[in-house]
Amino acid sequence: MIYRTLGSTGEKVSAIGVGGWHLGLSKVDEDLAIRIVRSAIDRGINFLDNCWDYNEGASETRMGKALRDGYRAKAFVMTKIDGRTKKEATKQLDESLERLEIDCIDLVQHHEIIRFEDPHRIFAEDGANAALVEARQAGKLRYIGFTGHKDPRVHLYMLEVAEQNGFKFDAVQMPLNLMDAHYRSFARDVVPELVKQNIGILGMKSMATASYSSRTP
Repeated sequence: MIYRTLGSTGEKVSAIGVGGWHLGLSKVDEDLAIRIVRSAIDRGINFLDNCWDYNEGASETRMGKALRDGYRAKAFVMTKIDGRTKKEATKQLDESLERLEIDCIDLVQHHEIIRFEDPHRIFAEDGANAALVEARQAGKLRYIGFTGHKDPRVHLYMLEVAEQNGFKFDAVQMPLNLMDAHYRSFARDVVPELVKQNIGILGMKSMATASYSSRTP
């Protein structure tokens, strides 16, 4: 397995990861979902992706079961929350911790930053980032990031608002694929800034272009 250093965190994560969405689908047997995660970890994949709202929590619950029996120690666990207020983010984070059956999540990301107002909501005094910072101080998570798949300009604005608030993200997730160069390119506009700031780069939708069909000029 090839490993990359995740930005300035110093963490070594596998170049490919296991996505959590499909693990909680009703048509996927729970035993199969657990076997997928454990087989991946056994073969050197240590980066696990998930989200609080994937399949009404089933994805996190199944991943939590897969992390039993010593597998937690071999994995870098990431999940996402979409609450924008401190109260809602705290609630979602605690639910994720319970479902995943772990005391600390390696990376928690603000999910779907797709509107220019999202950064201001998250960095408000009672916004979601305040909840994650407090949770990090309490040992509930280690690193903080954000995701989005609509517009690289929103990603750049999120980084700008974060800097205005004296905050630096540990990781940022975005679509990176062959079609990216043709329209609002994350690779062209966002990746260089992340490299400059030594922020971990997480690619998604590497084989898909569906996210582009919903975009408006």
